[in-house]
Amino acid sequence: MLDVLGLEPEDERVYRALLGRPDSTAVLLSDLLALSRAHVEKALSRLVEWGLATSAADGRFTAAPPAMALGALISQRRDGLRMAERALVTFAEEHRAAMTGGSISDLIEVVTGVDAIRHRFLQVQQAARTQVRTFITAPFVALPPDENTAEPMALDRGVRFRAVLDRAVLAEPGIVHDAIESVRNGVQLRVADHLPMKLVLADADLGLVPLAVTPVGEPGAVLLHRSGLLDAMDALFETVWRAAHPLELAGTGGGAEPTVESGPQGPTDLDRRILALLLAGVTDLTAATQLGLSPRTLHRRLRHLMDISGVGTRMQLGAHAVRHGWTEPGARE
Repeated sequence: MLDVLGLEPEDERVYRALLGRPDSTAVLLSDLLALSRAHVEKALSRLVEWGLATSAADGRFTAAPPAMALGALISQRRDGLRMAERALVTFAEEHRAAMTGGSISDLIEVVTGVDAIRHRFLQVQQAARTQVRTFITAPFVALPPDENTAEPMALDRGVRFRAVLDRAVLAEPGIVHDAIESVRNGVQLRVADHLPMKLVLADADLGLVPLAVTPVGEPGAVLLHRSGLLDAMDALFETVWRAAHPLELAGTGGGAEPTVESGPQGPTDLDRRILALLLAGVTDLTAATQLGLSPRTLHRRLRHLMDISGVGTRMQLGAHAVRHGWTEPGARE
């Protein structure tokens, strides 16, 4: 656990042994941990150097209190990370300045192979400081949405995420559950009838655009640095985002068919998910499958919503739902 602070595994083992056995010698610890005396003495020397242990003249060692010793190390690491973040901003500006007027090969990097694309996809998100914008289309070649480990980490840093889903993606197994989790974590989602490409943008500095499969059968992509082409990708995303349909998915979803209450109070969380998917253009069968419902249950819920809204057609129900905010989580008429 303490490797994040720079300690070796043997250092941690010796430190934990010392915590419950103050005034221990290297020989005692060597026997206790089944480590060679040389390894124990080396670990003890590092612990003393790091302030995690103290030594006496008679060769006995005592662990320093964790709250004090480890707390100091954690503070030092935190300060070091802040300095590294400031250095990152400086280095990024120097890199941008150096790239200005650079050759095409400096502005565009060709990435080939699933592993390389996955690595770059995660790196682009990790590099973002303010926002990440993505076009999500099927099939998922390099990394399915539920394996995007960089997204929650970036969200924790305060990075804003906006994603546009190709409508066909909503038919992919489990995608609605993944979308619900993303929305709950702060991601803004919209749906477009058709997206021209996959795309991920980090701020206005980096863009990754997957390409068609290469002649040798491997997928490819291009990594774009700040340039006129990246500006075009930026403008394309914003244009599509403005025209796309907002996707609000309340609740947590689930595998088993939920029990839904009926009543005149307004839509339930399940009703709002049904409406959100149908307003996004998903078919009845796809919506029912994604939500774990039978088509009959879905149709019954729609009939109930039409009754309580006082409308006679689905088009009127959609207008009523938008007008009264029924697709927004937690909304009530």
